Amino acid sequence: MKLIYLFRLFYRELKGQKKKITLTILALAWGTFSIVILLAFGEGLKRQMIKAMHGLGDGICIVYAGQTSKPYRGLGKGRVIRLQLDDVDLLRNRVSGIELISPENDRSRNNMTYGRKSLSERVIGVYPDFEELRGYNPDRNSRFINDLDISNKKRVVFLGTELKKRLFGEDEAVGKTVLINRIPFLVVGVMVDKMQNSMYNGADVDKAAIPYSAFKTIYGDKYLHRLIYRPEDMSQAETVKNEVYGVLSQKYKFDPTDKQALEIWDMVEEEKLMKNIFLGLEIFMGVIGGLTLIVAGVGVANIMYVSAKKRTKEIGIKMALGAKRRHVLLQFISEALMISFIGGGAGILFSFIIVEATRVLPLEGDVADILAHPVISFKIMLLTAFILSIIGFLAGIFPARKAASAKPVEALRYE
Repeated sequence: MKLIYLFRLFYRELKGQKKKITLTILALAWGTFSIVILLAFGEGLKRQMIKAMHGLGDGICIVYAGQTSKPYRGLGKGRVIRLQLDDVDLLRNRVSGIELISPENDRSRNNMTYGRKSLSERVIGVYPDFEELRGYNPDRNSRFINDLDISNKKRVVFLGTELKKRLFGEDEAVGKTVLINRIPFLVVGVMVDKMQNSMYNGADVDKAAIPYSAFKTIYGDKYLHRLIYRPEDMSQAETVKNEVYGVLSQKYKFDPTDKQALEIWDMVEEEKLMKNIFLGLEIFMGVIGGLTLIVAGVGVANIMYVSAKKRTKEIGIKMALGAKRRHVLLQFISEALMISFIGGGAGILFSFIIVEATRVLPLEGDVADILAHPVISFKIMLLTAFILSIIGFLAGIFPARKAASAKPVEALRYE
């Protein structure tokens, strides 16, 4: 019954100050919408960017040989370091924290032929661990390179998604033979399409992977172009990296603190950096929406103050008839909360409509992959509800205290 009575009082005030209350509700709705929609698109963008970053690999480190920048035990600086294939087994045996590891060499402008189609494409030579390290996930009814392919130097090839389309179109590729520089290779797998925003030497979907043993036999490479590994425990990634420097510095005789002798592209650090950048953006967008809510809260406070002045005589009558101070406080605070939650509810509802509409739009391309996935999180909803509660409470408490502190006799005299 009390709730119905409060709603009746609120409806009466709404009719009396229709314009002011409506504008305040709209301001609150816009502020709520601003917070929710900005953070929803920010969260969606963050998740898609991290997903696209994982297209290069999840938690991997890519090691490149460099050039020494410090003298070491009588050896001068400026020496060129060249990684070798036996470094893979050396690190696997000497660094306990490495889960997966693979060499990678590549050649561009390889003549790749199937039927009458002839393309110039990039070919890489790798180990089986490369599949999980770099997200070379095979499509159904296909596979990646395995240990037998390496030990037997088999001429098999795994095709990137776009490369397969250029060679075979919509036809099946697995089981067919392609010529790479006039050498026949059996297609054993095709990559599942993936998002990727970090890369080197082009996107993975445009490459062909063959066993490293076959690559070395064909091209005769003596040194590695790069070496890729993943720590078993991501929290120990920095320790593993230091151990990699330590082991290779002993072999190649350079200062283990010389970061130019080996260049390591650390995806763990890069992901942390990206998350921190997006955290800053979320805070910034939340502050913008929060300021809008504060401005709307001032409007609520103004309305409640005017309402208290207009109803001074009514308050005096109630208190003369026995109404207690807490009843007056409750009335004004509840009205302020109603205004806040009606505006907030409208803003959240509109945010849901926009988010769902964005998801069903027929958007295509890289921009759609990144931007068309907004996410309204439960944390954002709780935060917004908390802010609105504070605004409603503060907007109602001060005029309510003033109204409740008036003596009944004085209130009855008020004109």
